[in-house]
Amino acid sequence: MSSSPHTVLPWRVRRTRLPLLSLPCLSCPSPSATAGAGRFRVNANGKLLHVWLLVRCVSCDRTRKLAVHARAPVGSFDPDTLHGYHVNDPALVASTLLDPLFARRNRFTLDWADAWRLDAPPVPLDGQWPVRVEVAFADPVPVRPDWLIAHGLGLSRNEVLRRVKCDIPPRRPTSAGFTFTLMAG
Repeated sequence: MSSSPHTVLPWRVRRTRLPLLSLPCLSCPSPSATAGAGRFRVNANGKLLHVWLLVRCVSCDRTRKLAVHARAPVGSFDPDTLHGYHVNDPALVASTLLDPLFARRNRFTLDWADAWRLDAPPVPLDGQWPVRVEVAFADPVPVRPDWLIAHGLGLSRNEVLRRVKCDIPPRRPTSAGFTFTLMAG
């Protein structure tokens, strides 16, 4: 048997919706909030702008503001970005919410449960072995490679650890692309 893979399959991890925010509510004991459809609030104070992303509690529907920009000069904004804040551009909402610096500054983490899917062609089990799979991430979804591979192949994680050779540690969450090789059972 040859050591080079005979079949190369592309897998893609895609976002299906915006993730929930792990952010305690100020009114109820709920630990989650959502950006929903995504709305910005822009407030001008002279020549300075304040920009917030509005999020809602999933339990009590209370709205909370997360600071995107505070007291920033109007001239420091790109006109397209400023227009995006005014019209609540969905791509700008997503990029703001997925920005790790924004999350750190506002003290929240993202809860990706049920917010992504794996687009994977079936592995031809009667084909030639080994099979090489290239995994690409469209969004920074942190997922453990061993769980993702088990989910995509319909195998147990122990079987994955036995049959898969991966170029990254399989038990450490990642949101960067990786490749793995599936050996014959």
